[in-house]
Amino acid sequence: MRIHPILAAMTRNKFGAMLIVAQMAVTLAFITNSFALIEQRVAWSARPTGLDEANVFVIRASTESHEDLEARRTSELAALRSLSGVMDAYITNDYPLQGAGSSGSVSLGPDQKTPPVRTSHYLGDEHAIHTLGVTLIAGRNFTPEEVMTHREDALPAARILIVSKALANTLFPEGDALGKSVYLSNANPSQIIGIIDRLQGPNFAATGRFSTFAENSTIRPSRPINVYPRFMVRVQPGRMAAAMKRAERTLLEHDSEMIISAVSMREARAKAYLGNHGLVVLLVSISTALLLVTGFGIVGLTSYWVTLRRQQIGIRRALGATRLNILQHFQRENLMIASTGALAGAVLAVTLNLWMVQRFEMVRMANSQVLGGSILLLVLGQIAVFLPARRAASIPPALATRGG
Repeated sequence: MRIHPILAAMTRNKFGAMLIVAQMAVTLAFITNSFALIEQRVAWSARPTGLDEANVFVIRASTESHEDLEARRTSELAALRSLSGVMDAYITNDYPLQGAGSSGSVSLGPDQKTPPVRTSHYLGDEHAIHTLGVTLIAGRNFTPEEVMTHREDALPAARILIVSKALANTLFPEGDALGKSVYLSNANPSQIIGIIDRLQGPNFAATGRFSTFAENSTIRPSRPINVYPRFMVRVQPGRMAAAMKRAERTLLEHDSEMIISAVSMREARAKAYLGNHGLVVLLVSISTALLLVTGFGIVGLTSYWVTLRRQQIGIRRALGATRLNILQHFQRENLMIASTGALAGAVLAVTLNLWMVQRFEMVRMANSQVLGGSILLLVLGQIAVFLPARRAASIPPALATRGG
């Protein structure tokens, strides 16, 4: 490939070449960081909670009456469990994808010097594991005798715990968490009697402090008794809608003044990650628009160069240059300009990413994403330049030499 004629042509059109380089550099910096953020948000939104989401729903309720709460909650749970299509139910404090919930620290000793591990705290009885549909991979479930009933303002110390595998592996990297004792922000030890495969915390934020322990969860053997109960209910496959209506009617029969809001876990997931989906759509739209603007910019400038260089093209054609030679000239010229823009864009993209990681907790961008973005822009440049280059190659030598 003869580079001198290409460099000479670019020198005569320095402003246009610099404009394309700048445009491609900015486009590459934006789309690569967008790709990194899109990939992270899509993966985050697709994380499994560990629950049997297709068949679990939650009823959030509130009531003004404080009389006989324990007896009423026991009666309500028994009624829910007896409904046709319902597999199990229990009362808890929080649930995955709720948006906020109870959290705390877990340490290996009351006077541990190193920072404790953060975790989400769930309350549940012997029905919790079956209701949620989580998988117990080691140890055992709670027994009815181990479950403590308590008022909201009097949470007793937990002597035993069931923990998620993520938390168990964080606390005990050797894999020997079962049977070990940990401390939940106090001097009383809690023994790990069971490990479940996965249980996501209530908070679904993709960044920030809560995202750092999203998979760390504990279940305490406690049945909360308060005026704001959350009933977790699991139903047989295909019976969600009917079971939700029956469950709402059943609770209202027990307390006509109860305010009820039922939501399936699939609905909770859609609501929780609505913002992430909106961000993905926005970034995809802006990235697509930038690529189109860059492509049309290349088409426009190349078409302008073709118009300016008609006589030069005609002379080359008269001296024996074929249409393929003219086409290759413009393709190579664009490749050199685009490569310069891609190199500048890669540097800008990495610099921008490092700055956003430090200031806004942006996800770190992979080198493969920069490489992929660069290749995309190079291909875009070759596609965009093809039509004006083909028009240049079709200029008749006689017309060009007469000043066309």
